[in-house]
Amino acid sequence: MAAMIKAVIFDLDNCLSAADEVGEALFEPAFNAIRRAKHGNLSEQTLEEAFSDCWRHSLDFVAARHGFSEGMLAAGWQAFAALEVKTPMAGYADLPTLGEIDALRFLVTSGFRRLQESKIRALGIQGLFTEVLIDAIDDSNRKGKQQSFSDILVTYHLTPAQALVVGDNPDSEIAAGNRLRIATVQILRPGVTRCNNAGYYVDSLAAVKELVTSLPNQNQPPRSE
Repeated sequence: MAAMIKAVIFDLDNCLSAADEVGEALFEPAFNAIRRAKHGNLSEQTLEEAFSDCWRHSLDFVAARHGFSEGMLAAGWQAFAALEVKTPMAGYADLPTLGEIDALRFLVTSGFRRLQESKIRALGIQGLFTEVLIDAIDDSNRKGKQQSFSDILVTYHLTPAQALVVGDNPDSEIAAGNRLRIATVQILRPGVTRCNNAGYYVDSLAAVKELVTSLPNQNQPPRSE
């Protein structure tokens, strides 16, 4: 019996590759720029917590959560927008399994455009996807992940029941998928905390592959938020 799942929408960071695979040194210019603009607004402990969050969340989210001043956000924004990965990346060890998943594959990743595009080049994975969409926080016409997911459904004539969203972040791709009633899958990579709003939980791309083929004629409603 044919599986109903026709498309899988993947996140990038902490889903296909560890966010910190690029090396902590890459972010140091941005962190130093934020420090220089701090002017005593935040404690060093709060600042370190914010920098840690930058490996899991976009800068605008981090700035709002930790109370960055406008100057701190602007300084960090300018520095992050210039960052680019220039050395090869490997991704998680199971990355080759991605090409074995029998469905249309999409990549939707949030962050600064130059940085996210350079990661994709460094991983060499562009050709594994039907389409790659950068939810660039430095684009003036940013759509956000939810609109990007919705556009995929419309463009490829898919219903929400024919798609899966796979990622790590409960507040980003998991929440966006839930709002569109697309089944959501949290992939529990090392360091990822299990959330309570995903429809399914896996620990590898092999498990995603199995899930795609094991959901025939099933329209299980995603978890509501």
